Amino acid sequence: MPTVRARHSITETPAIAAALDDAALVWPDLRHDRAELLRRLVEAGHSAVAVDRRAVVRASAGAVSGVYPTNAASALRAEWPE
Repeated sequence: MPTVRARHSITETPAIAAALDDAALVWPDLRHDRAELLRRLVEAGHSAVAVDRRAVVRASAGAVSGVYPTNAASALRAEWPE
């Protein structure tokens, strides 16, 4: 089918085959459509790794407060030649 979108090829290695077999257990109605299973896996993987970076920064803000002395950064910079 003609498309203006990029197409990608992927080889069904043993690991990819196992992932598709597992996906077929989650989406049994698609067990005979490995291309659609692959699309679903990509979407599910994206959902799993997509993060709100700002929320992560906010959650970790101040986590190491008090670990370094106040002048630690300037002391390190002073060790380097100009």
